[in-house]
Amino acid sequence: MANTPSNMLALGTRAPFFELPNPSHSNEIQSLEDLKGEKGTLVIFMCNHCPFVLHVIDKLTELYEDYHTQGIEFIAINANDIEKYPADSPEKMIEFQIEKKFEFPYLFDESQAVAKAYDAACTPDFYFFDEKLDLVYRGQMDDSRPGNQKEITGEDLIIAFENLLSGNPQEELQKPSMGCNIKWK
Repeated sequence: MANTPSNMLALGTRAPFFELPNPSHSNEIQSLEDLKGEKGTLVIFMCNHCPFVLHVIDKLTELYEDYHTQGIEFIAINANDIEKYPADSPEKMIEFQIEKKFEFPYLFDESQAVAKAYDAACTPDFYFFDEKLDLVYRGQMDDSRPGNQKEITGEDLIIAFENLLSGNPQEELQKPSMGCNIKWK
């Protein structure tokens, strides 16, 4: 379990466009334009087996339930090399989504081009964009990590969501996410 921090893409960056298959929807190709939220869009690079993802997935599902009705959409993307990590295959992605009961789209970036466009480094890696798809927050969900005994609150994402919804400026201090490195080919 390598502790890899996110690369902290520059704030204001326009969300790189993508079209990726959604394994749980018969590999239907879905795009950022199709899926983006009315007020904001959280793009999450994650996978099925990472202990950091497993640590936060239930809270992430709860946050989605709280915020998607307010115009914030979540889009998860798995970019791991499935040849070396078959636990992250599209079939396993479907199983993981069913087991963890999350409703947000979970797309597969087989070429890893989308992860590279976002400068993603770890799982989970969070990128929050406003209604114009400009990056307003990137970093951790909260201070909790597997084994550090801190409560999983989602605080950093909640602050970013609430600031966006209320029209307030985002926090200047944004801490990198931490997780397993993306499994590059």
